[in-house]
Amino acid sequence: MEKKFMPDLFEKILLLKCSDIFDEINTEDLRYVADALEEEKYFKGDIIFEKNDRGEYMYLIIEGEVGIALEKNIDNFVATMLAGECFGEMNLLDDLPRSASAVVTQDVTLLKLSRARLRGLIMSYPELAMGMLKSLSLKLRETTKLVNK
Repeated sequence: MEKKFMPDLFEKILLLKCSDIFDEINTEDLRYVADALEEEKYFKGDIIFEKNDRGEYMYLIIEGEVGIALEKNIDNFVATMLAGECFGEMNLLDDLPRSASAVVTQDVTLLKLSRARLRGLIMSYPELAMGMLKSLSLKLRETTKLVNK
């Protein structure tokens, strides 16, 4: 019988702290986000979401691998997401349709966070939003440097 890995609160906080979008939030505040995460499993070949879908969740990978494709053609990945990485977060912040598709390339265990839960957390703990904004700003600066090289 396969042993199921279910991260405890501390492990969830560590995963969040290692992700791009939550890395600028202090550990104490990440506890609130960690409590709101739900576990979900997908198997190789599953489509988590498709480009232009309306999204309700962002995802954090516990284990496994997810390919990100900019077109409906799911064989051409522009990025591969691994353990500790987040994807799907843009949709939670801008309410626009998904800008890419997410396809499971290796069986994956995810933690997901809904838009409603994230917004409720931000309303209750505004410092979460400030940390997320700082993380996104730093990521944008990094991207700008790459484009201007």
